[in-house]
Amino acid sequence: MRIVSVLIVAGGLAAAGAVMASVATSPSAPAEASPDTLKTVASFQSIRDPAARSVALFTEAGKVIQSPRCLNCHPVQRAPTQGDDLHPHNPPMVAGDSGHGPDGMPCFACHQQKNVPTWGDSIKSIPGDPKWGLAPAEMAWQGKSLGAICAQIKNPVTNGGRSLAELHHHMAEDHLVGWAWNPGEGRKPAPGAQAQFGELIQAWIDTGAKCPKA
Repeated sequence: MRIVSVLIVAGGLAAAGAVMASVATSPSAPAEASPDTLKTVASFQSIRDPAARSVALFTEAGKVIQSPRCLNCHPVQRAPTQGDDLHPHNPPMVAGDSGHGPDGMPCFACHQQKNVPTWGDSIKSIPGDPKWGLAPAEMAWQGKSLGAICAQIKNPVTNGGRSLAELHHHMAEDHLVGWAWNPGEGRKPAPGAQAQFGELIQAWIDTGAKCPKA
């Protein structure tokens, strides 16, 4: 009985110690805001010069534009990349003439209308969207400065012939763009939310659509 009692007491002390350790290591202050968020448009109102404010707004939107979720589909080499480190697509794949894969191996051979969960450990889901494919060659972003990307986005020759209003609609409402915030298990979403991103782009347009220095 004495041995049993000692074991019970010891177990109780160990449990209490674990609880006390948990309490001791709990933060006493609220956690800092995640770096994966976006500032609001109102955050830039203190910048009096419209051109400077425009550049600052686009720089903030650049957190999305230059995130892996966007860059993987905007490669320079016309072959998709994967992951946060932008490693080559596995299995090897190229854009093909349409941007939706080569003849006989279209993107939709694997990528469906929506994300599909897998049983794998390293790949938790296969991304999907009705318009899944690579961005046009003229919209290649990987390896380019934010200023150079901005110039591409503004130019109708390299943005699919879009006006600034059409560009805003594409970024703020396009379902394929929105996939960046719903990339499936195992992938880090783009910062903020698509609505916030759209607000930043609209404010950038309203302030003159100025670009950061290339």
